[in-house]
Amino acid sequence: MHSELTVGTAQNWTKVLTQYREPNRLRSIFEILITGVPLVILWVAVWLSLDYSYWLSLLLAVLAAGFLVRLFIIQHDCGHGTLFRKRATNDWVGRVIGVLTLTPYDYWRRTHATHHATCGNLTRRGMGDITTLTLQEYQSCSFLGRLRYRVYRHPLVLFALGPAFLYLLQQRLPVGLMRDGWGPWLSTMATNAGILVTFSLMIWLMGLKAFLMVHIPIVVLAASLGVWLFYVQHQFEETWWDSNADWNVHEAALNGSSHYDLPAVLRWFTGNIGMHHVHHLCSQIPYYRLPRTLRDHPALIHVNRMTLTESFRCVLFTLWDEDQRRLISFREARSKI
Repeated sequence: MHSELTVGTAQNWTKVLTQYREPNRLRSIFEILITGVPLVILWVAVWLSLDYSYWLSLLLAVLAAGFLVRLFIIQHDCGHGTLFRKRATNDWVGRVIGVLTLTPYDYWRRTHATHHATCGNLTRRGMGDITTLTLQEYQSCSFLGRLRYRVYRHPLVLFALGPAFLYLLQQRLPVGLMRDGWGPWLSTMATNAGILVTFSLMIWLMGLKAFLMVHIPIVVLAASLGVWLFYVQHQFEETWWDSNADWNVHEAALNGSSHYDLPAVLRWFTGNIGMHHVHHLCSQIPYYRLPRTLRDHPALIHVNRMTLTESFRCVLFTLWDEDQRRLISFREARSKI
């Protein structure tokens, strides 16, 4: 990975990247179509294949989950106002997609904006992040506190049970914003109503058993893939965290976000979100313009770059060591007790 860059460098990159912000309306519509239409076709194919082989259904479900992840990336870009020039167009496209991704758009947009505004800030952890303790905080925990944290950070919880709980149950309420007025409630309840109507029509058409056998695997797989992407974008060994007094939004964006350099096919399915350092430096860049930024500015390619193989090591890094300024494993933490 690339060595940490200075605040001034990060601020300069933010200015340079503003030239890529302009969306292309026809390209945005095309991106929605080439994602949404195959998803519908694959969903039907999964359903029809139930009569032949459930293993074939599961195989097709994996592909459908990939398109659902890509659809979420489109919703994500709508939340940043990047796909269309008019905010209202972004918002309504995002709200409709939210019914399919099980993600209440306006509520999610607000929490995600908090993530961008506080990423890497040790003083303002808690919303839109993977819960991360410092080494000192972990050492100060009781036995039960350490056990809870270790269970939470276990890969089975983080990437299987947790994502299913988040998308199927937790996002049915505006968790974290429940006392912030009617806005978050309207967003979640309207999305829930849309989900109820959509699911009811599907169940009426194909029956409850077939619906569950088709839709649940697609949603759970997509949720796990989405959480994994979010995890490796910030939870890598040489990431960047600092306390409020020393924290800087530009430095956190560049040094606290990875360049997840995936193979071309996976990069397409994930909407280039692996170029996350560029995204955090200038979140108004449409996802289909992100590759252009790296072609025009090769210096950005090597900043916090990790390959698919290298990324699997990220599950080891669980605690922020403020002295070494890097994430460490539980095994390393034991040697410091």
